[in-house]
Amino acid sequence: MGTPLPADPDPVAQGDGVGALAGLYLGNILFALEACARQFDEDGKADHAAFYRGIGRQLAEARGREKAAG
Repeated sequence: MGTPLPADPDPVAQGDGVGALAGLYLGNILFALEACARQFDEDGKADHAAFYRGIGRQLAEARGREKAAG
């Protein structure tokens, strides 16, 4: 059906910042960025698509660096 919600859907309320929240939902964010980029491709807006794919790539690479370091 959909992605199940975590037991505590509001980690920010627990004192975590935006980075923790983004990390929790990174897969969903990457999926949404790619869906956005695909729509821009379909609309003939390759520059816009590349911009959003670039954001996704930077986020994915940052996660990879975090995992490698820790």
